[in-house]
Parts: sequence; structure tokens; C-alpha cells
Amino acid sequence: MGSDLVREFDAARDVYARASDVVGYDMAKLSFEDPRNEINTTRFTQPALLTHEIACYSVFQHLTREAVRPFLTAGHSLGEYAALVVAGALELEDALALVAERGRLMATHGRGSMLATTLDLETATELADKHYCGIGGANLPDQTVIAGEDEDLDALAEDLAKTQPGKRGVRLNTEGAFHTYLMITAALEFRKTLRATDFHNLDVAVLSNYSGKPHVNDPDAIRSRLFFQLFNPVRWTSCMTSAIEAGADTILEFGGGIGKGETPAEKRPNLEGIVKKSLKWREREAEYLPAIHAAGIRAAAQRLSKE
Repeated sequence: MGSDLVREFDAARDVYARASDVVGYDMAKLSFEDPRNEINTTRFTQPALLTHEIACYSVFQHLTREAVRPFLTAGHSLGEYAALVVAGALELEDALALVAERGRLMATHGRGSMLATTLDLETATELADKHYCGIGGANLPDQTVIAGEDEDLDALAEDLAKTQPGKRGVRLNTEGAFHTYLMITAALEFRKTLRATDFHNLDVAVLSNYSGKPHVNDPDAIRSRLFFQLFNPVRWTSCMTSAIEAGADTILEFGGGIGKGETPAEKRPNLEGIVKKSLKWREREAEYLPAIHAAGIRAAAQRLSKE
């Protein structure tokens, strides 16, 4: 993840070097080689993802000579921190320190697991309440993530199979029931780190996972929304609605990547399916451009530089 960018672009090498200085280990080695099999653990995944997202954006800026700028930014869960960096609310170093501590606390205090379902939010909430679980994310009108203690989620999954035979539930590979009440202890500790971190006013609007609406342009308000984000659902459906209502007609996704491919070019964007389904559901036309590896970033830069 990111190895192609570092080979080709000084802008990416700079981001990875700065990240290594902050976290205290070799971010490039972790991201490209993962010698200790750590990158899939929360405390390492979060800073690695943020680094890659900002490296992708920095390369895009370089290729477009900073002529293409967002009017609105957003990110899913951890991605909200990258969105805040792009929007000027956080320096990269401060964001990396934040997410490193966020990942540590979520891993330390995390327990339980998460289940991605094909339920609507109302039905999922009713089922979750019945089994002492919570909603971890509302990604689409028919895709809701439920999270809770393992035994509670086991009972919920069994109930789902019996009462909703046409619906599916897939267990997610996470270290805890993120974005639910089981994260409150982590959030209370994280509040101290948020308070000690410098935030700036926004240069462009950023959508809040907690509210599904643009952040209030005030550092203290941004801090509070990031605190609440830890133990409340990611309201991505609402974020997409807000973006569309704001007039978004071009959407770029920076960083990350899923799939079994070994090289960056073989990975698929994390949010592509959710974004395209959101647009289709709302009968909205907008251009989606993935920018998660060198070839994709070049294509996006070339496409938008023509306009």
C-alpha cells in the first residue's frame, strides 16, 4: 500500500518520512513489507491508512499543480481525519498523533465484534436493541452495520437468520464493536488527546460522521464531533445525502484499497461500491474517480486538469 507512490514521487516520500517521525517506526516498511504481521491490527492500521490517504492526495496535488481543489471533503470513520487534514483543520503530524492514539485506545479497550447486514436502519436498530447491541454504521439504505459483545452478536445473527431469511449478515474483521457504547471508555481517554491537539478553522467544508452534516467551523466543535464519533454510528448515508445536496458532481476517493491482489494496482477502492450505490439510489449522476494508486491518481489528475 503506497509502495508505487514512494518509488515515483518525492511528495509521497515526504509524507511517509513525516509519518515515521511521528509514530516512531518505519511507516514505509510497515506499509510495504509488514514484517511482523501488524498492519491489520487497529493500532497500526489507522496511522498506515491516514498516511496512504494523504500521500495519494499529495501526489494528486503535485500532478495537478494544486489547480484542482475540493469544495467539500469527507471520510469514512478513520478517513474523517484525512478529510480534516485536506481541509486545513489539522496538520498532518497532529492528525497522525491523534489516530495513533485513537488506534491504541480502540485496541486496548475494544471488545466484541461487528456484523454487516443488508437491513435498513430502522429494522437493524430494532434487532440491535433486542440483543444489547448498537449500530456501528449506516452505509446505505439497505446496508447497516451492527456491533456488540460477541455472545450478543452471535444471538443476534441467529435471530436474523430465523426471522429475516432473505437478509444477510457478514462478520467483519475488527478488534471490537467500534462506534458503539462499547467504545465509551476509549472515547473518554481520547477526549484528553483531542483537547491537547491544535485544531484550526476549516478552509473548506468537511462532513461529520457523527452528524452526517458539515462540521461547524470551530475547533472546539470539531473536537466534540470526533469524540462522539468514537461511540456513535458512522452516518455515511447522511454524509452522501449532504454531499449530493451540496451539489457534488465529481467524487474522488484517495487512499486505502481492498482485495487479495499483491500490488497496489490490483487493489480496489474501499468505498467505490457504497458511493456508486448511493448515487444510484438517489438517482443522481456524478463522476466517481478512484485515486488509490499511481495509475489511478494519474488518470484522475489528467481527467480533471482538462476542465
